[in-house]
Amino acid sequence: MSEVYQKMAEKIPNMSKAQEKIAKYILAHPNSTPFLTVEKLAKLSGVSIATVTRFVIFLGYKGYPEFLKHTQESMQQQVSKAKRIRIDSDSSDSEERDIYNIFEDDVNNIKLTMEDLNIYELRKSVNLLLNAKRIYIVARRSSAVLGMFLKYYLDLMFNNVNLIEHIEQIPKQISGVNNEDVIIGITFEKYARSTVEIFTHLKRKGATTISITDSMLSPLVPYSDITLTAISKGTRFIESFAAPLSLINALIASIEKEKKDFFNSNVELLEEACRKFDLFI
Repeated sequence: MSEVYQKMAEKIPNMSKAQEKIAKYILAHPNSTPFLTVEKLAKLSGVSIATVTRFVIFLGYKGYPEFLKHTQESMQQQVSKAKRIRIDSDSSDSEERDIYNIFEDDVNNIKLTMEDLNIYELRKSVNLLLNAKRIYIVARRSSAVLGMFLKYYLDLMFNNVNLIEHIEQIPKQISGVNNEDVIIGITFEKYARSTVEIFTHLKRKGATTISITDSMLSPLVPYSDITLTAISKGTRFIESFAAPLSLINALIASIEKEKKDFFNSNVELLEEACRKFDLFI
């Protein structure tokens, strides 16, 4: 975060409600703010022009023109920095270049995953989940975080989602699985043996299976009714879950469109409970 936005974020606890509205808008739109007139920023933030003027003075600027100049300089520095990293592959600051390369690799993984996405298979997955008696998610080792994320949002749309987590609970959890159930298996190279074994066992019990994995060479594929692939290429020891998470987001969003009323109702109940128990800042 650049200095102008860092300064703003640090001052939020001491801002009035109107000032906080302006700050939150600016921090959420750092790329468009440098091109806004004071009138436009006031309108978009839902405050008066005078409030915006007082806001920038509160931040330590002489007026809106000086504030705008700093945001434009900040944006120019960020663009120049990113361009320098891309162009100057022989830069002496290899550590900085490596960090930018990680972001670029993640973006590339998402692009390649999007280009290779089979929309028909995604829609078919949505229909299977909508009609499932029970949904089981099998995601072990590093993929467990993806399984937890998927379960969190599916729980807002279904009352029948099970995440298979603890080894000692597995026999009890899967004892009643049958052909009315859908299993989602999530694993990426290096593939978790326990995920593959549980997934194949449930397939043999008659369940419909959906795999979320990295390629058609995955050991889940021979036991999958539907395969959704996402590239997880990262560093030598660390997988990148940027693309798998985007794929899971697409699956969740597609289901949410079909179960909008149920989803919105559950979200309202969740937010009400959060307010009651003061869970969020």
